[in-house]
Amino acid sequence: MNGLTLAYIGDAYYELKIRDYLLSKGLTNVNQLHKQAIKFTKGEAQSNIMNHFIEEQLLSDDELTLYKRGRNQSGPGRKNIDAKVYHQATGFESLIGGLYLTDIKRCDELITKAMIYIEGGDSNGKNSR
Repeated sequence: MNGLTLAYIGDAYYELKIRDYLLSKGLTNVNQLHKQAIKFTKGEAQSNIMNHFIEEQLLSDDELTLYKRGRNQSGPGRKNIDAKVYHQATGFESLIGGLYLTDIKRCDELITKAMIYIEGGDSNGKNSR
């Protein structure tokens, strides 16, 4: 599959996992759920996650290839987001989509690492900020 197709399914699966996570925390107000979900799903967050994964060398060569496949096919981007951030976010979604289709366990592992990172810790639970 091409990178954008992988990003399409990756976006959906990642969003579902984030929503499930937020519900498991006991959140029930839809507006609050939406505001919390955005912290994890906005392009800037996904770009930061990818930068973290790459800097910490958390990805295999095959996983980097999935990321690059989406990043390189993402087109010109959107007006409300920096082009580099948009490309990295699309690459993140492509990585998640590719792993969703081939290695769901690893996919879920990386999503968990992403959630920990966004919540204020790195993938090892250390404070990253």
